[in-house]
Amino acid sequence: MNIQHRHGWNLKPEEAIALQKQLAGEVISTQPIDLSKVRLVAGVDVSVKNEVSQAAVVVITYPDLQPVETVLASQPTPFPYIPGLLSFREGPVLEKAFEKLEHEPDVFIFDGMGIAHPRRIGIASHMGLWLNKPTIGCGKTHLIGDYQEPDSERGAYSHLVNKGHVIGVALRTRTGVKPVYISPGHLADLTTSIELTLLCTPKYRLPEPIRLAHNAAGTL
Repeated sequence: MNIQHRHGWNLKPEEAIALQKQLAGEVISTQPIDLSKVRLVAGVDVSVKNEVSQAAVVVITYPDLQPVETVLASQPTPFPYIPGLLSFREGPVLEKAFEKLEHEPDVFIFDGMGIAHPRRIGIASHMGLWLNKPTIGCGKTHLIGDYQEPDSERGAYSHLVNKGHVIGVALRTRTGVKPVYISPGHLADLTTSIELTLLCTPKYRLPEPIRLAHNAAGTL
């Protein structure tokens, strides 16, 4: 798969923050995903063990959610763990993984945030600029935004609000199970991000593409 190499990764934290502020203006987070044209969805995750990062991208069919391709890439972890700068820790190894893909996904769901981020450019938004494809952020833990606990049934959600703006939702993907945190990445909007996430989550808490990517990344 061809991706757009937008910048180098060897940056200091203050340089990384400045770059995020610059790139955030390019992120499109109000464009609905045309779900009628989605045939392949990818899940994206990175595991770090002993300062080695392993990226996994798992491509599955949609709407029947059958895996068709799994790619892995690994390398020494190049950037410290700093909240809000996950892209610079995971981006380099993800770039290597994306380049290995033989199938071109229509949508990518990331284990991480989209615009639900202090500078509105989490890993899903940032890498969406490289992929030039619709991307969705699906975080397992809360990063930013005030919200009320959603109702307990599957499909219930409540808005994440930061500085007066809705930046995502806390979404209940299983009845009685803690929510995940959904936000548009790039070339996506919140409504279709929620819809596709639920359609890709028939059984477990995590969407099937991310669940499979998480398991694959953890083989390091």
